[in-house]
Amino acid sequence: MPNQFLSDEFGDIEDYFVTDYWLIDQFVGDSLWGWGISNAGRLGEGSTGGQRDVPITTFAGGTNWKQITMDDGSSGAAIKTDGSLWIWGWNRDGEIGVNDDTVTIRATPVTTFAGGNDWKQVAGGYFCTTAIKTDGSLWVWGRNYVGQLGINDTTPKRNTPVTTFAGGNNWKQVSGGRVHIAAVKTDGSLWTWGRNYNTSTLGINLNSDVYRLTPITTFAGGTTWKSVSCGGFHTAAIKTDGSLWTWGRNAEGQLGTNDANTRSTPVTTFAGGNNWKQVSCGFRHTAAIKTDGSLWTWGRGTSGQHGNNANTDRNTPVTTFAGGNNWKQVSCGDNHTAAIKTDGTLWNWGENGSRNLGLGNNDSVDRSTPVTTFAGGNNWKQVASAGNSTMAIKSGLNVDLS
Repeated sequence: MPNQFLSDEFGDIEDYFVTDYWLIDQFVGDSLWGWGISNAGRLGEGSTGGQRDVPITTFAGGTNWKQITMDDGSSGAAIKTDGSLWIWGWNRDGEIGVNDDTVTIRATPVTTFAGGNDWKQVAGGYFCTTAIKTDGSLWVWGRNYVGQLGINDTTPKRNTPVTTFAGGNNWKQVSGGRVHIAAVKTDGSLWTWGRNYNTSTLGINLNSDVYRLTPITTFAGGTTWKSVSCGGFHTAAIKTDGSLWTWGRNAEGQLGTNDANTRSTPVTTFAGGNNWKQVSCGFRHTAAIKTDGSLWTWGRGTSGQHGNNANTDRNTPVTTFAGGNNWKQVSCGDNHTAAIKTDGTLWNWGENGSRNLGLGNNDSVDRSTPVTTFAGGNNWKQVASAGNSTMAIKSGLNVDLS
């Protein structure tokens, strides 16, 4: 039976082809896998150190996983089909959100979050976490040294979720970077907050390294924003017209503007027209998929993270990927990239010193072209990469939702 697309309260499912939010193909038995660095319980499989060179599934909590994200610092989080929110890893700055001031490691998922079982999307930042509920409220917790929680203070950390954001309960999608967070509302407005690092991270045309402690909306381009992804110190967003915009740090070409100039306001000088569907920002590189299924990357490439059989930076998008034009979702880590095709295969490339490509046999060799030597068949559904780790959800039994 063909895969069933869910629409329910989310409307047009195409609105959710974003790096941290995946709401299609929900099946009974969806399992959660992780590989790469497992320090501080990062993979949630009971280990507090070392590396995993093949995907593992020893997660608590059954097999009804819906959406996965990874904190770029120390933790992971996922939502189940029942709306419960689970999180695991190093509680260094309260990013586990369990009202614990210690740095206790949670090596298996825990669910002691305030707020019930109505979570819709979760996104990791850098030692902080953000999530949206079905009522449209936006919650944040964890590190707040530069105001990245948007709660109008710089209290170093919050160990339980808080909701003191300006702007109502109509949040649609959120993404976290190293020092900033960005989110889109249902009215199409795009908001950022945190540190305007390198005078550009927030995209507010302010040539000053300042903190913004509450969300601001001074972006060029009106209220037609569809999705956003935060990288290390740069950001990319797609509008409803399919145009792709970037801003922030650009020393490695991660803005794709054919130069290395930092941009403090969004720019659209990308090759390839207005048919962009999904974008993901890594630490210093970016990847995006078009509606024709082609996969493009740019920015830092010294570890092969472009998958184009080279190890050089690119300041314009390149498409020399193996495997045709049937790419479905992509996610960027620090120096590696992972992507899923419409046939359910999972491909990885880039840096592999921490076994973050999951190739088995203790393989630590970087790959500059995509490889698919993962255990587990061709039923991968969503992948999330951050730091030197990767996690992914697999499909279980297909259920007729008609």
